[in-house]
Amino acid sequence: MRLRSDIFVSALIRRIFARGDFAAVEHKGAEEAGAIFIRQRFRDGLETLYAPAPQSVFDEEESGTRLFEVRLDRREPEDIRQTLDRELKFDRDLWIIELETDDIADIVPLVEQRSNPL
Repeated sequence: MRLRSDIFVSALIRRIFARGDFAAVEHKGAEEAGAIFIRQRFRDGLETLYAPAPQSVFDEEESGTRLFEVRLDRREPEDIRQTLDRELKFDRDLWIIELETDDIADIVPLVEQRSNPL
């Protein structure tokens, strides 16, 4: 069973603040199962957008976890905004979380961080 979206977001924000960085909810989605998009802002003005990983990358034992993938990497804020606006037209129940931190590797589980057994 997957952790509720509101609980995942709350935990994510607390971990960011505990590190001395900043986080905010830009758009609140469905509390139980809303998709979560993460907007990471950098000091140079660029942003990275993380989106939910497709279900095809999950193993059977990972069905209850949340994994993210990089959708747009170090792009202008306008590019991120346009992508998020398109997503919101498709799904108004999604979450948009804004982070101001240099590194999220230890907080947000990314697809490429997983070991790839051969």
